[in-house]
Amino acid sequence: MESERRKLSGREKDEAAIRLLGRLQEQLYSSDASSRRRAAFHLSWMQEDGLEILKSALLGNFPATTKNAATYGLRKMRGRMKKMALGILKQGLKHRDSSTMEVCRNALQLLGEDVPEKSVLQRQAVKSLRIREIPKKKSRLRGRISARRTRG
Repeated sequence: MESERRKLSGREKDEAAIRLLGRLQEQLYSSDASSRRRAAFHLSWMQEDGLEILKSALLGNFPATTKNAATYGLRKMRGRMKKMALGILKQGLKHRDSSTMEVCRNALQLLGEDVPEKSVLQRQAVKSLRIREIPKKKSRLRGRISARRTRG
């Protein structure tokens, strides 16, 4: 006798998909390189949901190993999500985190994209973080000093 598989309803499918996405996300943040890479590959087949998880792993505050696995998953995107994945990798070039910039630059080079030099990318990132000195207001200070001299 063959075992019959029960067909899942729409709600059960959604719950199963949520559990699968959660498990893959945990594996993406794992310390095991093989499971990270495998999870990133599986997420690349998950269309929008997988793209969002990979994007948050790449642009979030995670170790470079996780970011590297996320770029692997983004490189493996197929179909209509390929262009969006390329956009995320190019967005990572402008990120302020140096490990994110480096990982995205390497991934785009592997895809055969034209990537600006490393120094140009760093200058663009540093340009937005430049600290300016705010000049002191001298008029208030002068007014207080002159008022003290006339009183005394």
